[in-house]
Amino acid sequence: MTTTTGHCLCGQYNYDFDTDAVVSAHHCHCSDCRRITGGGKATIIMLPRAAFHSSGELKRFQVIGSDGAHVNREFCPTCGSQILSHVEEVPEMVFIKAGGLDDSSWVQVKSSFWSDSAQSWDPCDTSAPSSPGNPRPGEL
Repeated sequence: MTTTTGHCLCGQYNYDFDTDAVVSAHHCHCSDCRRITGGGKATIIMLPRAAFHSSGELKRFQVIGSDGAHVNREFCPTCGSQILSHVEEVPEMVFIKAGGLDDSSWVQVKSSFWSDSAQSWDPCDTSAPSSPGNPRPGEL
């Protein structure tokens, strides 16, 4: 088992997970991800909630996604670092923000979501598949 670790900017929140449990990694160019990162996209790592372990507290902000899902974005209440998201309708999964990993050199992005929303100053990676919005299950 290989363990990956991460933390928020101030170090108040720490986490780890079994790297072998990772389902996939993606770039998301939706307007919500651009706003929370302050950049052109969020790089997210999908993994089973059961593989994720943490210490510290997070605050949560919920939005209704474009497909009506309840998306919870969780961040450190002290420094504001975005840590993870989860969708209430998919309770078994978490979506970790790759920027908080202590070592992200192993991350291999499989595809981009919301490619139609990508900005000219941060375009989609054309070497990987993309979806113009949320991909349907099994699409990418």
